[in-house]
Amino acid sequence: QDEIRIAEKLDNFGIPYIEGGWPSNPKDAQFFARMSKKRLSKSCLVAFGSTRRAGIPASKDRNLQELLASRANTAAIFGKTWLLHVKDVLKTTGHENLKMIEDSVRFLAQNGVEVLYDAEHFFDGYRRDPDYAMQTLLAAQQAGARFLTLCDTNGGALPSDVARIIREIKP
Repeated sequence: QDEIRIAEKLDNFGIPYIEGGWPSNPKDAQFFARMSKKRLSKSCLVAFGSTRRAGIPASKDRNLQELLASRANTAAIFGKTWLLHVKDVLKTTGHENLKMIEDSVRFLAQNGVEVLYDAEHFFDGYRRDPDYAMQTLLAAQQAGARFLTLCDTNGGALPSDVARIIREIKP
């Protein structure tokens, strides 16, 4: 109930996006179920999740199904940008990761969900392989992501590095 009151206050304040959590979490799923019966006047409720798993079609991925089931009109999904994490954490290839990003964004967008794409570990990934990091952003953008968020996931990027990289990638 506290989360609902907070969301309502943020809506009254005019916050454009309110992240309600990860619908895979039972507590967050309850929040989304309760919020589906309420109407926000100024804000969009956002469900948080990740791209599909490797080797699983987007339409069969449990996380993406739960994002849709949340009834949130907007989803923020994160995907890997740093090849180190693609290989060591996801245990997949760079090509499959790009497909995971593209398929996930497209699946949600085709189901009427506005997609905010979080490029996880963007600055670390960009420093190691700028071309691949940019490919991840393009995959999300071309699949229909409305916003691309460049994440300094570990908080280790120096402000000067962030500024330099933003200047390099800015069209």
